[in-house]
Amino acid sequence: MSVIKVGVIGTGFSAKSHIEALRRLNGVEVAAISARTLEKAKKAAEQFGIPRYYGNEDDLINDQEIDVVHNCTPNYLHYYINKKVLAAGKHLLSEKPLAMTSEESSELVRLAETKKVVAGVCFNYRHYPLVAQVKELMASDEYGPAHLVYGTYLQDWLLYDTDYNWRLNEEKNGRSRAIADIGSHWCDTIQYVLNQKIVEVFADLKTVYPVRKRPVGEIETFKSGGQDSFEEIEINSEDCGSVLVHFENGAHGVFTVSQVSAGRKNFFTFEIAAQKNTIYWNQEEPNKIWIGRRDQANMELVRDPSLLSDFSSSLAHYPGGHPEGWPDGLKNLFIDFYKAVKAHPNPASSSFATFEDGHYIMKLIEAILKSHEEKRWVKVETGEVLK
Repeated sequence: MSVIKVGVIGTGFSAKSHIEALRRLNGVEVAAISARTLEKAKKAAEQFGIPRYYGNEDDLINDQEIDVVHNCTPNYLHYYINKKVLAAGKHLLSEKPLAMTSEESSELVRLAETKKVVAGVCFNYRHYPLVAQVKELMASDEYGPAHLVYGTYLQDWLLYDTDYNWRLNEEKNGRSRAIADIGSHWCDTIQYVLNQKIVEVFADLKTVYPVRKRPVGEIETFKSGGQDSFEEIEINSEDCGSVLVHFENGAHGVFTVSQVSAGRKNFFTFEIAAQKNTIYWNQEEPNKIWIGRRDQANMELVRDPSLLSDFSSSLAHYPGGHPEGWPDGLKNLFIDFYKAVKAHPNPASSSFATFEDGHYIMKLIEAILKSHEEKRWVKVETGEVLK
């Protein structure tokens, strides 16, 4: 295919981010968009200059000119829409989580394999240049094996009991919120960096506001209320929590997530204490990593393509001193994904999260919830994908 034509399902924050990043790729065209209503789809198409729009996902999926579909809908629609895209034999990039349960994600893995399409999950933090650099450093002899890993993913957009959006609705978001929404990113990224799976967890989660005030009307993710009229809604999902983890190589770790930490907008960090050095990265300051050493001065490595490995420098598109961040990491994910699409049906060397990775994250989330409920260590189930 000369130009790959893409259809985007959804019109919210994720869809807007995907459209912007897709337009930075060569040989890729955002050709269609769909929404829950034709009016909403038309408005988005006019806003972003997209030639075709549909009032439902079926018409977009059945558009014969569409090669790839991006599923940017709320969580409860992921499995339902992903299944239809795969059944149509189209390549698919799904927002996380892959589905609402591991049974559903298992079925999607099987279907993607059967249809032999390129299928990925939008875990974008893998694709920052310095995250890739940390991965390569940890694979070398320079650092030695990791023995302790710790980090955070903190936000404040649900700090007040009047903050509300669809993610607080268990039927639309799933049983888990802070863990599934942002903790999943932490787990995927650290497993990728270490090339080690988390195999056992002990979780302590907390719902700060068992009852929230839902504004009458609809508000978008990350936007505060401002409405005068509210109704009280019971909340069962977690606002924050901490999880102890064990990795398959014996390393230990702990991470804390929160959507109620004032002043923390997207504070995603990890620090890896290894045999010879310690290394730290902060997503809000993504252009440097801190390296701790015992017998020498500590140091910082800045994002400068001339100082990075070949692979890491390929993810840095501007010279040192020209900061890159969240939109660039998303672009790198799409570059990687579409390299596989262009090579299809031949295999391509890729680093994006596959459906298998997304399925494992679902199993991990379920283990975390079970651990919290039963107040004990729980092993992550690694059973075979359902056939």
